[in-house]
Amino acid sequence: QAALLHRAPVDIRINPLRATMDDAVNAFPDAQPLPAPLLGLRLPEYAPVEEQTIWQQGGVEVQDAGSQWIAKLCGAQPGDNVLDLCAGAGGKTLALAGDMGTEGRILACDTDRRRLSGLPDRAERAGASNIRTRLLNPQKETEMLADVAELADIVLVDAPCSGSGTWRRNPETRWRLTPARLNRLIAEQARLMDIAAALVTRGGFLVYAVCAITQDEGDGQVKAFLDRNAGWHADDALTVGRWMGHGRLLTPAHDGTDGFYMARLRRS
Repeated sequence: QAALLHRAPVDIRINPLRATMDDAVNAFPDAQPLPAPLLGLRLPEYAPVEEQTIWQQGGVEVQDAGSQWIAKLCGAQPGDNVLDLCAGAGGKTLALAGDMGTEGRILACDTDRRRLSGLPDRAERAGASNIRTRLLNPQKETEMLADVAELADIVLVDAPCSGSGTWRRNPETRWRLTPARLNRLIAEQARLMDIAAALVTRGGFLVYAVCAITQDEGDGQVKAFLDRNAGWHADDALTVGRWMGHGRLLTPAHDGTDGFYMARLRRS
């Protein structure tokens, strides 16, 4: 908990569609590389990222290393059919696009029009021509995604959560978390996981992630999903963080990232 009181670092992800590691190091010579296979840098405090030409041209994006690890856990490859169910502003969508090049398809979905509306411009700046967006109506997601049922090689569910893993960035949010709100979030996470499961092709992957460090939102959520959905099993080749039940836990104290739980599940 003490680590959640410290100032969070500034990490950038290098977009391979627009830039190389050498380009980024030249722009930020005092930065330190993030661990492989991440393609990114940890910057000195108060580095003026958005003033740099490389950012303006789509070569880098500000993104915590933990969030970058979630994209790597997806294992997206060129030619894959990927669906980001809770894309928000599209940070992880763009990371997936970087791994896929311009091959394959990414469908970025969300129920928040304001957040999703900025993604097309971000995708254009990043050179990610294979991203499409779809605004969903709350509680109508299954009907509005019926045309892509069982077609996705990968579905990412970066679910709404308590945000307890990001309290060092947003300390005020800890006072907004009540038992009732946590229970509502847990129910919503389970609902979204079940929606996502119906979109995954046989042999495909469901990647579940939350920027939270509570047991009920993390491995407890995944265990409950496996208990009610036959034909799924954990399938994870990463070594980052600490193994917890069916997935991985990243924390500021142990990993130097925001707090995340992430799990990759494969459909038999």
